[in-house]
Amino acid sequence: MTSWEWDRSLFAGTAAHYLVGRMPYPPGLVNALRDALGLDGTGRLLDVGCGPGSLTLLLAPLFAASVGVDPDPGMLREAERVAGSARVQWRELRAEDLPAELGTFRVVVFAQSFHWMDQPLVARRVRGMLAPDGVWVHVFATTDRGVAGDDPLGPPRPPWHRVADLVTGYLGPVRRAGQGVLPAGTRSGEEDVMRAAGFTGPQRIEVKRGEVVTRTADEIVAAVFSLSGSAPHLFGDRLPAFEGDLRRLLREVAPHGLFAERTREIALVVWWP
Repeated sequence: MTSWEWDRSLFAGTAAHYLVGRMPYPPGLVNALRDALGLDGTGRLLDVGCGPGSLTLLLAPLFAASVGVDPDPGMLREAERVAGSARVQWRELRAEDLPAELGTFRVVVFAQSFHWMDQPLVARRVRGMLAPDGVWVHVFATTDRGVAGDDPLGPPRPPWHRVADLVTGYLGPVRRAGQGVLPAGTRSGEEDVMRAAGFTGPQRIEVKRGEVVTRTADEIVAAVFSLSGSAPHLFGDRLPAFEGDLRRLLREVAPHGLFAERTREIALVVWWP
């Protein structure tokens, strides 16, 4: 395969693991966005590639109405399950199919999702969906794992390098993604894409973190299965064997089943149409 193309199996089977295995976004993210943009409970939010709604539900109180779109039906089922009475509309939709008669928005947010899309096309289409005072916000975050380091945290850090070697042993050395592979990783160059689409900026807002969190072995296993490159379906009938080997590795490092990590900083990058 010379170039990667999206397909519906990209995150197949990961939704049930996502909310368990991904560390939650911090309340400081909400405060930083509210203060920077003067959000006051009016206007509408669109979360593109919302997954199970982790960020959508966190930000929804800042708006009068919110919409989350994602192409994976399993992710949206999880979002509906955890949303409860929150006033959020969920739509099974690829970003490339916007605007899909969804209307205009005060804020359109992309969190750990834009690199999976046809970026120039999505940037052009979303620009036309922004209200006169609207903005586009990239959320750059890594929530499946914390900061690498060797400073003592109490419990040991998860052995992420050894976990990666285990995944490679089962799936091969080239990163898997749906039915394809990503030998060069995911797309980058967001800033060039945004400028070419007519956006101005950006303003970068740092959300400082660094707190130490304790994670269980079950949470580390879920984090592995929440990733596109180690989604459950990729292992086929070897899935039980892989999970068994993964759990044995984690028990070897932490017999009591507890790990510690220091959380990573998050960057909010704001663009204006």
